[in-house]
Amino acid sequence: MTRLLYVEDDPLLRTVTTMALEDAGYEVVRAEDGREALRLLEEHGGFDFVVSDISMPGGVSGLDVAQAARQSRPGCRMVLMSGYATSQLPALPDDALFMTKPFRVPDLLAMLADGAQPSAAA
Repeated sequence: MTRLLYVEDDPLLRTVTTMALEDAGYEVVRAEDGREALRLLEEHGGFDFVVSDISMPGGVSGLDVAQAARQSRPGCRMVLMSGYATSQLPALPDDALFMTKPFRVPDLLAMLADGAQPSAAA
């Protein structure tokens, strides 16, 4: 089963998206902020995917989580999300995909099904 770390500070969005990801066959470990995500990466080891909001409270961003996830498992694939335009964000890792919030769950599932390869980015 594909292991996925989902990091989202909005509780409703986190719950609904987690349910959809699990229904699609992913083993989902969820975190409510970057600090919890870093702890989970340390406790659970590497993940196949990390899907994370970029801007979160607590001083640890989705970019920090992405960097830690890559150190934990170099082949980990990233989907980073934000309600901000990419021009308003720091530079994203070259191999990470970006999804604008709000997003449609079927679009996220399609991105993951495609293997979240950089060539699939819009």
